[in-house]
Amino acid sequence: MKTTSIFVLLIILATGIFAQAPQDTTYWDVSGQTSLNFTQISFSNWVSGGKNSVSGVALFNINANYKKDKIHWENMMKAGYGLLKEEVNPLTKTDDKLELNSKLGVETKNEHLLYSSYLNFNTQFANGYKTPNQEDKISTFFAPAYLTVTAGFDYQPSDKFSLFVTPLAGKFTFVTDEELSSIGAFGVAPGEKARAELGAIIKSELKTPVVENVNLATSLTLFSNYLNQPENIDVNWDLALNMKINDFLSANFQSTLIYDHDILVPVDNEGTKGRRIQLKQLLGIGLSYNF
Repeated sequence: MKTTSIFVLLIILATGIFAQAPQDTTYWDVSGQTSLNFTQISFSNWVSGGKNSVSGVALFNINANYKKDKIHWENMMKAGYGLLKEEVNPLTKTDDKLELNSKLGVETKNEHLLYSSYLNFNTQFANGYKTPNQEDKISTFFAPAYLTVTAGFDYQPSDKFSLFVTPLAGKFTFVTDEELSSIGAFGVAPGEKARAELGAIIKSELKTPVVENVNLATSLTLFSNYLNQPENIDVNWDLALNMKINDFLSANFQSTLIYDHDILVPVDNEGTKGRRIQLKQLLGIGLSYNF
């Protein structure tokens, strides 16, 4: 009951801060990027072997930031979806992500230090399967989904870097799919649809040019659950390099590293599961449009 009360208090606090969000559009800065990357390879009488394949990845990022007087409001949506077709095999998903972030802060007497409230939501669009036969589903929309609600302090010494620290954060894991819920996927108890954690978060973000037409964006989030083995730190590290070739062509490199002590992942074909570092990397060259 105490834990539930704290979660409710966090949500009310965050909602109260966001309810005061500004409506004046004069001070908004909206930007984004959309890109479509393709890869194709084919063989004919190729003695070294190989499989014909074609793949594509669509990426979409948008930022909407507001700044006026002492109020800072940062919003971001990142989405990506990719498919691979390899000869007679069915279409295979190569990328699938939907992430929403919103952070609202009010400057203290020090203009670089803000009282802030932060919301983060992550899920995916479509089913994920262990093998290409698409008979062993391991994930789907809202299974898993992650919601984090926090209130704390945000240190922003420049437009390039921020460090958000909160001693009180609510983290929710949702598994709404009946099949995955029944086996206790993603750290949620078997038969349950959600899991709540209470802990502390440290989140750092850096956005900076590396060289001309090459920009780096990276964020690192660390979470400790007060209620269960707080020494086991959940890690989520995103890194993206955007390399502009011209107005409509670009190269993108993205990587995501995740470690969650509560999530067991398959480690062999015999059904054995264990705790592992999850790593995803994407490198693509294709059409791009910035706005």
